[in-house]
Amino acid sequence: MKKFISYKQSQEILNSIKRDIKATKKIYLSDSLGEVLATDIIAQGNSPEYETSAMDGYAILYEDQDLECIKIIDKNPAGSVVQSSVSSGVCIKTFTGSLMPRGADSLIPIENVEVKDDTIVIKEKVQKGFSVRPIGENYKDGETLIKKGTLIDFVQIGVMASLNIVQVEVFVKPTVAIASTGSEILDIGQTQINQSQIRSSNHLTLEAIAKKYGANVFQMGVIQDDKQSITNLLKNALVSSDIVVTTGGVSVGDYDFVKDIIKDELGCEVLFQGVMIKPGQHILFAKKDNKYIIGLPGFAYSSTVTFLLYVLPLIFKFKGSNESLDIVEAILDEPYPKKAKAKTSFTACNVEFINGQYHINFKDKKDGTSAILTNMLGDVGLLIQEEFTEDLNIGDKVKVILL
Repeated sequence: MKKFISYKQSQEILNSIKRDIKATKKIYLSDSLGEVLATDIIAQGNSPEYETSAMDGYAILYEDQDLECIKIIDKNPAGSVVQSSVSSGVCIKTFTGSLMPRGADSLIPIENVEVKDDTIVIKEKVQKGFSVRPIGENYKDGETLIKKGTLIDFVQIGVMASLNIVQVEVFVKPTVAIASTGSEILDIGQTQINQSQIRSSNHLTLEAIAKKYGANVFQMGVIQDDKQSITNLLKNALVSSDIVVTTGGVSVGDYDFVKDIIKDELGCEVLFQGVMIKPGQHILFAKKDNKYIIGLPGFAYSSTVTFLLYVLPLIFKFKGSNESLDIVEAILDEPYPKKAKAKTSFTACNVEFINGQYHINFKDKKDGTSAILTNMLGDVGLLIQEEFTEDLNIGDKVKVILL
């Protein structure tokens, strides 16, 4: 197995993963926001089922607009079925949402007529069929309205409600186990006892990303660089989770145990170890039966970026959703050099939407190591610079992952 593969090769491996999702559950429609639909939603009938009025006005025969006046013979409120019908010389006052009376082919709005006693006089004519909603305008019987794998939002809930769907079948959310390793790191709330200790943010940052994009999280917290403890933790995580994510312990130091435990102690199949990317080149991606373990670097910015690039797409696969990273074209507003020629780089940048086009700049972004998580504050994206590309200039069109 080649150790350091290209970003493109790593993405090809990730994209080749097939996930046969079977676990579904039925939940009430009102609880389905943010869930992933497990079946196609197909219309059982036309909407509207009958021609209906789109405005308040008078149901008429189109050709009667040439008459001097038209007699009003009835009223047609929404929710009722009027027994009268329209014929030449007569009309029925009809309201928004009402069924169109028999015989009528057009609706003339209230503001287009003058009412005199029990008749209307046409002040401004309309086209034939005006303000009449045809049968099936919204959807037709047998039409697939929402496809399996759709992330349910307010519109999908509204459409399903119109179909009288009380319960909806959705995929069961995947569970992601998350742990940070390192004897030098402290969980929030722990007391610092020497100057070498640092506060871990990784496990909580990654938990937030996983939850934001619809996964359940098994938070394992912070664990010291102890081989047996890490082994036990990962074994337990594999039992209760679909995806296991660790930060730290995948580089080449004397105490970087995670990579060896994943390969040797757990007997995982390593899909790749080491990718030519910046940040996060020491990422390890492995499989155990139908579950996955991803070892991410320990620096905060590195672990966050690599989680977005590799774990988030895996979550989408386990969810059964059609989601993907949001990559857009943007215009560069200041020059930017290529700092790692042989690697694909992902750099935090400010994103603005100006006159219909995304623009990026690096104002207040700090240069330094892959530990600077604060560079991701604000309206931020990740500038993608592919391997062996040249420095960027003002006005260049670039690819950006929107966060």
